[in-house]
Amino acid sequence: MELGLKGKVAVVTGGTEGIGKATAMRLAQEGAKVAICSRNQERVDSVGAQLRKAGAEVVAVAADMSKAADIERFMKAVVDKFGRIDILINNAGTSKRGAFLELTDEEWSADIELKVFGAIRCSRFAVPHMKKNGGGRIVNITISAAKQPGAQSYPTSVSRAAGLAITKAMSKEFAADNILVNTVCIGKIKSGQHERRYRKEGISADEYYANAAKDIPMKRVGEADEVANVITFLVSDAASYVTGSSINLDGGISGVL
Repeated sequence: MELGLKGKVAVVTGGTEGIGKATAMRLAQEGAKVAICSRNQERVDSVGAQLRKAGAEVVAVAADMSKAADIERFMKAVVDKFGRIDILINNAGTSKRGAFLELTDEEWSADIELKVFGAIRCSRFAVPHMKKNGGGRIVNITISAAKQPGAQSYPTSVSRAAGLAITKAMSKEFAADNILVNTVCIGKIKSGQHERRYRKEGISADEYYANAAKDIPMKRVGEADEVANVITFLVSDAASYVTGSSINLDGGISGVL
């Protein structure tokens, strides 16, 4: 199927590992020009080189999506290089969770700056370019727990719930501009951040994923490539009448649609 992504400019925040990297690679395979960022310069350089080796035109910038100045610098670099923005994947984020009475204001603020304001600022920069180009696609990566939060799921479930509201409101505001805004609500997906966290606790990645899979109806943890495939569909011509929607990509664990 021709997805209509050749020559499109796609921005992927948090694009150097896990879902972000898989999505950047998948979009590059479809002929898109790709811009990635993350806070880690070494990973930015490595993934940028991999994308170029795969034949993509690339902007790769070390930037912190919780900082307004970094976002502006990154997004301006994209426009300076490519002259446009067609696709924005707001993926940057962590999965911090804790007990309500133990979380500090600083922890709440850091999470909201990264996940909520990061998406707001990137979208605010990208939308005028999309309008000028006759349309665009925005996909916000959230989590299924944003719809059905559990105990001690803060601050992530709260900041991701804000992402759901942003998605729906923007989809209505910009539909007439052919800017389609959707969200993918992930469950347990293999990622470096999970593996690094549990490695510090003496738990191997295989052990962690095996334990996590027990509660998932499909009895396995999802792969980043599986998320990338859904994102690629949403930003493609094949999803030209899909906006304001959320797709649960969690192996069936969520109790809500």
